[in-house]
Amino acid sequence: MKQLVAYITSCYPEKSFSVDLALALGANGVDSVELGVPFSDPVADGPVIEKANHIALESGFRFSDIFDISKEIGEKVDTLWMGYFNPFYQYDMTKLLKEAKSYHVSGLIIPDLPYEETLLYKDIFDANGVANISFVAPTDSKERIAQIVKDAKKFIYMVAYTGITGSGKAEDLQPFIASIKEVTDTPAFVGFGVNEKTAKEKVKGADGVIVGSAFIDILLKDTLNYSQKIEACSKLASIIKNEINS
Repeated sequence: MKQLVAYITSCYPEKSFSVDLALALGANGVDSVELGVPFSDPVADGPVIEKANHIALESGFRFSDIFDISKEIGEKVDTLWMGYFNPFYQYDMTKLLKEAKSYHVSGLIIPDLPYEETLLYKDIFDANGVANISFVAPTDSKERIAQIVKDAKKFIYMVAYTGITGSGKAEDLQPFIASIKEVTDTPAFVGFGVNEKTAKEKVKGADGVIVGSAFIDILLKDTLNYSQKIEACSKLASIIKNEINS
């Protein structure tokens, strides 16, 4: 069964909604919920997620809010934290990973932390049983890919193309996926530009997909109330899960 990871921006539009949405997604085909930590300069994210980030920050998001959300969902749906390194570093990585463990968070996704710097924190991640998700891109050489994924935990985040999240740009990922499969048995998930129209094609040869902008686009619709947004996201999750496994 191929896996579906869903990204949501924490506290957008508010904290209790994030809890309700995460649990609904978990009940509708999502295998892991990626709680995004709002950040003022989300360099790897497209305009949809960037907008949600800014609104959450303007509405008073506090870093501790991810702990509150995780406390409610961590034992009910596999939970990941996605954030840029500065907020994590400012909190203190040793304290952060202890918190992650206590809330049953299984992994962190830090897109702006280079591989060489992740090695500085390897022992802390391992001591707490939390995965530091590895990133690889089509622009990486075979040698570089082998180096990055040799000790990868949980899954490998394959950046589907060079750019930002939210675009459905088409490309042949098979040579890229093959180069990863040659050197590791760790599952490889495709991210960036995955939605209900592209998921079936992008997941070929991979073990799962990571979907963010397609969900956040629904949450940004002012014409929908909270219940309608959760219903629409749940329906989308079911469609994508079916697409990647059909």
